[in-house]
Amino acid sequence: MGIIQLKNVSFSYDNQIKPVFDQVALEIDASWKLGLVGRNGRGKTTLMKILQNQVEYEGKVETNLKFNYFPAKITEPQDSVRMILMKITGRDYSDFWEVERELDQIGLAEEILEQTYASLSPGQQTKALLAAMFADQNSFQLIDEPTNHLDAAGRDLLAKYLKQKQGYIVVSHDRYFLNQVIDHVISIDRAQISSFKGNYETWAAERANADEREISLNATMKKDIKKLEQATRQKQEWSRATERKKAGAPDKGFVGHKAAKVMSKALNIRDRAEKKLTDKKQLLKNIEIQDELQLNYQPYLGPQNNALLEADSLVLQRAGKLLNQPLNFELKKNERMVIQGENGSGKSTLIKAMLGQNELIAEGNLKIRENLRISYLPQDFDQLQGTLEQFAAEKEVEVQDLLAMLRKLGFERTMFDYRIEQMSMGQKRKVALARSLCEEANLYIWDEPLNYLDVITREQIQNLVLKFKPTLLVVEHDREFVQKIATQTVNLKK
Repeated sequence: MGIIQLKNVSFSYDNQIKPVFDQVALEIDASWKLGLVGRNGRGKTTLMKILQNQVEYEGKVETNLKFNYFPAKITEPQDSVRMILMKITGRDYSDFWEVERELDQIGLAEEILEQTYASLSPGQQTKALLAAMFADQNSFQLIDEPTNHLDAAGRDLLAKYLKQKQGYIVVSHDRYFLNQVIDHVISIDRAQISSFKGNYETWAAERANADEREISLNATMKKDIKKLEQATRQKQEWSRATERKKAGAPDKGFVGHKAAKVMSKALNIRDRAEKKLTDKKQLLKNIEIQDELQLNYQPYLGPQNNALLEADSLVLQRAGKLLNQPLNFELKKNERMVIQGENGSGKSTLIKAMLGQNELIAEGNLKIRENLRISYLPQDFDQLQGTLEQFAAEKEVEVQDLLAMLRKLGFERTMFDYRIEQMSMGQKRKVALARSLCEEANLYIWDEPLNYLDVITREQIQNLVLKFKPTLLVVEHDREFVQKIATQTVNLKK
């Protein structure tokens, strides 16, 4: 099928001190089902752009493959879905039936073709663009974060499709999904790029072992350096004491020679200590997580059994259309409720109703405890802009707390000087998430918080929730996350 060769590829963004890639050499077999993983901002999407020759870089990329990139860029969202998909796929009415077939298989009704693209939900937009990708059978697919906004059924359909393909590169942060669809991993880390044979679990186990080895070696080296520094000071003091005795000694040459030997040993020990320090500086450069996340959770003061949120035969509406079957639930202190359902079933609408948009309630009741301090993390965050200091002031959180949280989420210090609109989608998501983690709250309401977040950050958020056990209502499709943190699950049905 072919290969993709990267030969000494280097790339830097303007005004960025550290290059994204520096003399990278890789060889990718086009039959691999390859997962591209790494922290947000490490260059996963940039690598996709380099392969498509969309950015200027140093070095060479050699391949005989034709690439197809997902998601396609939409420049006129007010056009009909049909017109947009025709433009993306290069088809007309004579062969558009192949796209219609893919739409049906991915669970979209034919009627949406006459709607404007902008009127579709984010999940429906993703499915429409996936159908366009599925219809192209002759290209090597570069698939960038396809699971964002997809419900569980959509993710299963995507996984089923990819299992039938011979080779592709996919960027995804859904661990369950990756384990189903990849057989190789390229990991873009802090200090290196590595390739592994196996799925996500293979890579995660290797990463954990490597981190453990490096941390253990670091601890041993710290002890050795401390001992060497103590020995150096002791030898130097002995040498100086011997020199002081030299003045009254009958054989000054002997005493001086002895002092010189002691000082020489001290200098040798010092040199060994300095070499250890130099070696130590090379350690921990590739470790992504060193400090645990914190959460400013304040449990609601009241009886444990009192519900903070309660829905009674609740039916939601949007534009006059009923969205779901009657819904009943209670959320109590320290419980973690996950809201699930198909795209378009009203998950985000439910959250908006909780936040006070009563016109979205068609039938039934939604009760919310008075004086609840709520930290809300919306699904939409891509319009964030300004400096981090301006963002902190606008959201009324301490800027130093925000920066400290971002460091724990994998931000390099150099990123603190960037404007938010210059950041990647994953980095923007981390800014929004860090704000929520810093806010003092009795209840956290998060709408698809893991979208665009890398697998390492997902593990951090999962561990954070399990540690602090906050009262949490979350819309999320990451199965592993849901299985680990949920105390109850509510399904919205159309």
